[in-house]
Amino acid sequence: MADMFEGIQSLPHPLPGVPNFRRVPSYKVFCCGQPTEEGFEAALNKVCGDSYPKDGKIVWINVRQEPCVYVGGQPICARPPDKIGKFAELGAVTMDAVVRDEKEFLKLCTSRAENNENKLKFMDVNSVEQEVEFKDAKTLANVMDTVKEKFPGLVTCRVPIAHGAAPKETDFDAILNTLIGSGFNTPVIVNDHIGDNRSTTGGIIACIFKEFQVSASYDGLVQSIPGVDMDVLKMDKYKVDKTKDPMVRGEFNVINDLMKSLEGSEYAKKECDKIVDVNGTPNTGGSGLVQIREEIAANKMNYELMEDAEQVVLKAKIMDNIQKYFYLIVFTVYMREAIDGSKDEVSEKNAVDATLRTGKHAINDNELVIKKNFVQFMQEKDNLRDLIEEGKGNLKWERDIPDLAWETLQDMATDDFDKNLGAIIKNIFSIAHSLFSDLMAGPDKKRATYRFASKTLLRLLPAKQKAEVDMLISKKRMALDLYRSEEHTSELQSPLQSR
Repeated sequence: MADMFEGIQSLPHPLPGVPNFRRVPSYKVFCCGQPTEEGFEAALNKVCGDSYPKDGKIVWINVRQEPCVYVGGQPICARPPDKIGKFAELGAVTMDAVVRDEKEFLKLCTSRAENNENKLKFMDVNSVEQEVEFKDAKTLANVMDTVKEKFPGLVTCRVPIAHGAAPKETDFDAILNTLIGSGFNTPVIVNDHIGDNRSTTGGIIACIFKEFQVSASYDGLVQSIPGVDMDVLKMDKYKVDKTKDPMVRGEFNVINDLMKSLEGSEYAKKECDKIVDVNGTPNTGGSGLVQIREEIAANKMNYELMEDAEQVVLKAKIMDNIQKYFYLIVFTVYMREAIDGSKDEVSEKNAVDATLRTGKHAINDNELVIKKNFVQFMQEKDNLRDLIEEGKGNLKWERDIPDLAWETLQDMATDDFDKNLGAIIKNIFSIAHSLFSDLMAGPDKKRATYRFASKTLLRLLPAKQKAEVDMLISKKRMALDLYRSEEHTSELQSPLQSR
């Protein structure tokens, strides 16, 4: 599948050949989609500007799972047939596997072109077959080697992470190991396919590391200067907007449980939320495409409007993103704990030079070391793994009917269901309109209201009728849905019609 497509650029001020390139405000961290071959140089020139040396250290992290090759300077990726134009969740892809697969993918493309008069057939995102002359073909690794000839300080790393779910614990360590040894002023670029969810996640991790560098390097120095307020190094000066919905604030049940279970997590959540905001959309002070915390709340709202089959998919996505948010907060706690260890980890060779009159250490940011990796940290706190696995689905997926209203409905159904059916339906819709009063009038509110009414009516059916309806639904001979939209060409059969 071709990586590039019409409409891939969603942000203002495009950089030719580099989809959705942007800088994270307040950090020397950049995110983008997969560049063209010329786009790599354009991005690096933009990052260096007029002041940063082109032979200086620059870190480029590619977080894509899909193997990628370049044909005529344009990126083409390997996709399963059912993932053309869709998010490609490819499972537990490793760094070694994706590098190996890119070499095999190039061989496959070469073979197919040789059997087609040196032309390569591929799909665009709309599954329309295209054809291009097969020339100057190379793997992504080959392209990066060429780029390094002009930017010799470039350090590259491939960390394939999932689109929706949390990065693996080893992924955090892989990114961390790439960043250690860089300076606070070292530019970090993170790319995925179009520059949205995965690059945003990588950008957040890079920013958390940058804050670790500031605290670990300059704490001792700041303490040696009389009259300097130590609050200058506090990274949790995040003001929570209490007017926003608790879900928008990231106050999910499992996150609240984390606050009680892990020391330092309340501080870390504030720091993490600040970084999530600036890696997000302009609405929260960012310059990107995705606000990963608020997206969870938006998806949860949409969940109520979906068909049952769509709800299954969206529910999994919501839980995956809660798990990602959980892990980012835990990773922030880990980095906060690593600060003290790094400040004290001074070799005998430079201990005298690094020790100030306060007894504190001032360490160069590129000399910081981390004694314990993130996997080890999580092994010591194994209860957190169970906490998120068991708690990521702990949300109120359906709106509750008030107890008194439900008791009234049950009494009417028990008394004489057939006789009271009209009144039952009228009461159900009255309750539904009240429950969904927060939704704007329109098709979405109508769908949510009618779906609620359908499910509530099913709960009230007498046992014999319910068994019959369940059987018809399971055989897909009937759909329990009182909602009729203009998009439907036929009316779905209700349990009343079935009788």
